[in-house]
Amino acid sequence: MQKKLKGFFLLFTSFLVCFAYFPFAFGKKNLYSLQSFRHSDKTLIRSTDSVALIVSHRSIYDSLRLDLSGLNKKAFDIAQKGFYKIERQGRLSNDSVLSIIDFSQSSDKKRLYVLDMKNYKILYNTLVAHGRNSGKLWAQSFSNRPSSYKSSIGFYITGQTYEGNNGYSLKLEGLEKGFNNNAGRRAIVLHGAGYVCDSYINDQGYIGRSEGCPAVPQQYAADIINTIKEGTCLFIYHPNKLYAQRSLLAKG
Repeated sequence: MQKKLKGFFLLFTSFLVCFAYFPFAFGKKNLYSLQSFRHSDKTLIRSTDSVALIVSHRSIYDSLRLDLSGLNKKAFDIAQKGFYKIERQGRLSNDSVLSIIDFSQSSDKKRLYVLDMKNYKILYNTLVAHGRNSGKLWAQSFSNRPSSYKSSIGFYITGQTYEGNNGYSLKLEGLEKGFNNNAGRRAIVLHGAGYVCDSYINDQGYIGRSEGCPAVPQQYAADIINTIKEGTCLFIYHPNKLYAQRSLLAKG
C-alpha cells in the first residue's frame, strides 16, 4: 500500500512540475521568434561597436513615405550612403539631420527635404531655387566655376550663420572636388528669397532663380537654417552621369 501511495505521490509531483514550466517553455519560444523576426526584417540592426540601433535605408524611406512627398528613391539612397560615410569620417557635428535637394524634380515642386534620421521625422519639405543659368523650370546644367550663376551638385557640410545681402544666411562647405569645392569662393550659401513662393509659380510657372545658391522661402528660412546649421550634411542631387561616375561619396 505504501509503495502505491509513494508511486502516486511521485507521479502527481512530476505532473505539477511539468505544469509549472509549461508556459515558460512556450514563452521562451515566442521570445526567440520575436528576436528572429527583428533580425530577418532588418528594421533594427545592432551595431557591433555600440548599443546604438541603426535604421536601414529601406525602412526610413518607406516609414516616412518619402515617395508620396516626391523624393526620388535614387536621391535618397545616394544621400544616405554619403551621409554615413561622412559621419564615419567624424566630420559631422550633428549626425541626426540630413538635408536633400532633389533637382530631378522641377522647381515648382517642394524638392527640399530636411530629415531627422534618428527619430524618423520629416522636419521640412519645401520649395528651393536653383541657379539662373542652370535652367528655368528644371535644373539641367551645373558648374563649380565662380560667376557661372549655376548650381553645384554633391555633398556639403553646413557651416556658420551670418547676416548678408540676403539677410540671415548659412555658409556651405562643398566636399567634392570638381563639383562643389569652390562653394566658399563662389559665396554659395543657403538663404531666404522672396521669389521662392507659390505666387511666383502662379505667375511664371516656376520659382525665381538665384546666382547659384539654394534659396528657400523667406518665411521658413530662419527656422530651416537654425535646424541644419553648424555641421549637418546637405546633399544636392541630380541624375548626372558624370557625377555618378566620379563621386567617391556617391559610390557604394
